[in-house]
Amino acid sequence: MPACPSTNSLESILTSSITVWFAGATVRDKQRLQRIVRSAEEVIGRSLPSLQDLCSKSSANSRRPPCAMAPLLLFLTAALSVLNHVHTSAAFRICAFNAHHFGDSKSKDGQVMKRLVQIISRCDVCLLQEIRDSKQKALPALLAQLNRGRGAEYDFVASERLGRSDSYQEQYAFFYKTSSASVTGKYQFSDDRPGDQDAFAREPFVVRFSAPKTEIKEFVLIPQHTAPTNATKELDALYDVLQDVKRMWRTKNVMLLGDFNADCGYVAKKNRKKIRLMTDPDLTWLIPEGSDTTVRESTSCAYDRIVVNGRAFLDAVVPSSAKPFNFQQEFRLSEEEALDVSDHYPVEVLLKAGVSSLSCPLLLVLLCLLFN
Repeated sequence: MPACPSTNSLESILTSSITVWFAGATVRDKQRLQRIVRSAEEVIGRSLPSLQDLCSKSSANSRRPPCAMAPLLLFLTAALSVLNHVHTSAAFRICAFNAHHFGDSKSKDGQVMKRLVQIISRCDVCLLQEIRDSKQKALPALLAQLNRGRGAEYDFVASERLGRSDSYQEQYAFFYKTSSASVTGKYQFSDDRPGDQDAFAREPFVVRFSAPKTEIKEFVLIPQHTAPTNATKELDALYDVLQDVKRMWRTKNVMLLGDFNADCGYVAKKNRKKIRLMTDPDLTWLIPEGSDTTVRESTSCAYDRIVVNGRAFLDAVVPSSAKPFNFQQEFRLSEEEALDVSDHYPVEVLLKAGVSSLSCPLLLVLLCLLFN
């Protein structure tokens, strides 16, 4: 089968006329196309906007007068507009969340567990940080809650307990949706680089994922929860971890994410030029400066970040999709209720769905429906 042309290329040709065809279409044409949209919903299992909504959104940014179009061009424009929405809906979500002392006590709080499940189940892969699970029961309990009566099946992979003292240790854990991702490699970074031993309070737990439905297909995630008082040094040392990962697994598709404490008093602006993770032009920091990843109304800091390495990975990211997820607002919680869950908001980013996994089959289905 010949390769399916990219959605972006087709849209550049056809969807520039989206405001033209809708006003000139007959009632019968509009009804037929809307039936196709409904059929597409059944194929992909997701709700789509009406063609009227799609047209209205595009019309707001167009100065072109309405007129009639040939039925096939009318169909293709509508289909590609739908595909554009489907690509966003089907995108692969990566999240990073400092769950603030998640352990035995929180795992027994029904309301907290409910909110954690709601947060994690939005994600295809979710990094959980600040896990204080000395009894090793909280993570299995969370997994059981995630998989209870839900359509998607989750699994998790966790680091060993990390810390410089026996009295305070944390873990990293990645929860992932097994239908869209699988673990293909993992290792605990050895923090014994000559001349810079013990650079991290909680050294990274590096995991490689396969995600065949995404455009990028496979990627590596490097998590880090920096010690606030040593954030500048740890962020710079993360650059060495990145280079090790790229050499060991021979890949440039690497994302670094977590509670970097990379704002306000912990990383002074005058020190940023000393941090290689911030000065390397191949690295892109996705969470916008000025974002607030904290729950407390009294603070506004972009502590939690997502960084991608290389142009290929950046191109595989849905533009402007990186942001904090304000679960307090989403779930209509008071500040006190939100703080019971965490004092941080998760940060997230969307990866583009692979063209071959969605666009071509759906477009063929729509064409068949049109001519049947």
